[in-house]
Amino acid sequence: MEFAELIKTPRVDNVVLHRPFYPAVEGTLCLTGHHLILSSRQDNTEELWLLHSNIDAIDKRFVGSLGTIIIKCKDFRIIQLDIPGMEECLNIASSIEALSTLDSITLMYPFFYRPMFEVIEDGWHSFLPEQEFELYSSATSEWRLSYVNKEFAICPSYPPIVIVPKSIDDEALRKVAAFRHGGRFPVLSYYHKKNGMVIMRSGQPLTGTNGRRCKEDEKLINATLRAGKRGYIIDTRSLNVAQQARAKGGGFEQEAHYPQWRRIHKSIEREGASVLIHGTEGTDSTLQVTSLAQIILEPRSRTIRGFEALVEREWLQAGHPFQQRCAQSAYFNSKQKWEAPVFLLFLDCVWQILRQFPCSFEFNENFLIMLFEHAYASQFGTFLGNNESERCKLKLQQKTMSLWSWVNRPSELSKFTNPLFEANNLVIWPSVAPQSLQLWEADSWPMNFDDSNARKDWGWKHDFDLPELVTTMLNFHGSDTRIAQAN
Repeated sequence: MEFAELIKTPRVDNVVLHRPFYPAVEGTLCLTGHHLILSSRQDNTEELWLLHSNIDAIDKRFVGSLGTIIIKCKDFRIIQLDIPGMEECLNIASSIEALSTLDSITLMYPFFYRPMFEVIEDGWHSFLPEQEFELYSSATSEWRLSYVNKEFAICPSYPPIVIVPKSIDDEALRKVAAFRHGGRFPVLSYYHKKNGMVIMRSGQPLTGTNGRRCKEDEKLINATLRAGKRGYIIDTRSLNVAQQARAKGGGFEQEAHYPQWRRIHKSIEREGASVLIHGTEGTDSTLQVTSLAQIILEPRSRTIRGFEALVEREWLQAGHPFQQRCAQSAYFNSKQKWEAPVFLLFLDCVWQILRQFPCSFEFNENFLIMLFEHAYASQFGTFLGNNESERCKLKLQQKTMSLWSWVNRPSELSKFTNPLFEANNLVIWPSVAPQSLQLWEADSWPMNFDDSNARKDWGWKHDFDLPELVTTMLNFHGSDTRIAQAN
């Protein structure tokens, strides 16, 4: 397949762009394999470069011979295009619908994106499990790196390397994996150096209606407890949902089998208690809880690099299915059961804490908005796929650029740095009272209107001939053998 086959009308002149709070702009509209471009000869106007993958839904309207396309984006923007000629309007709308819903991941823009900036640091190797383990190993010798999931042998949604109690061997881990939903056995999420408390996460236990148990699972969880201490098991589901899961073969830990663990939520920092957190699969609300706990407890997670490590460790490597959850956004007409703004809700929670502790975070809200935008539509491969196994099969490290390679350049970091930041080594306890929470209405939401990176990467200049540019881009995509290989 070639992108040109999906583009019925590649160029239309005299198109008028309307967007909230901006004057109307008349210019030339062009479609490429990955971008919708509108350029105007008017002075002091910016070109619109919109990724097709950022389009959530479109509406068509006609008045006489004038057609209007209303584009609703995943980042909440609404763009209106007035197109002269009904046939041209229908062709443009049909092309946009086809290009914004490509089935193959390997046809998406990250596989064709070629950055012009100098790569100072390869983001694919910035936050490896081995590096995170080194941060803990200096404070404790009770944990180890396990390669039991090498080549994703027992859990496709876990990385090949995980951190587990040193006293538990790999054979026991295999038995525990068979007892946990999706093979997601309990692994270390966070180690609190102050008191040795740990947070672990997992999938639900497969106890079923008969109350099935697993001695190795009980041993693994108890191996994290210190002498005389009890732990907490936090089930992120409602009791009703947990009971329904039990009837389907899932369930929750029976108190009789885990006598040292209480299924209630109290202050883990103040009591020095260890915690196991899970829902059903342990890939959604579980990750929200473990991540927010670290934002509260760990000062490093409130720095730019520490937060990047948190997203990499607790969301990407931990198996949050970004490809499914972020397939569509708020405007899409028919919602699929696997689509949900789980990651956006987490970012919203972080923003609420940032607002209450404005000097304790090295990053600003632009940093959070940037992560939201790239989770839904990006030129980088970081958020593609649903887990590490899929990313490995797609060879993202070899074929795409990491978001962190771009973000961590000094010229970009300055945009995301909080000028009020003062390192705060204390635990921060945010208020959750209704009057303390606000609707996230950022002045910079969405942060960027056009894809300036795409313009730079294709050698764009304001006086560049637009038809020539589009022809160059189409020829590049049409001649790329990867398109045929992806079919």
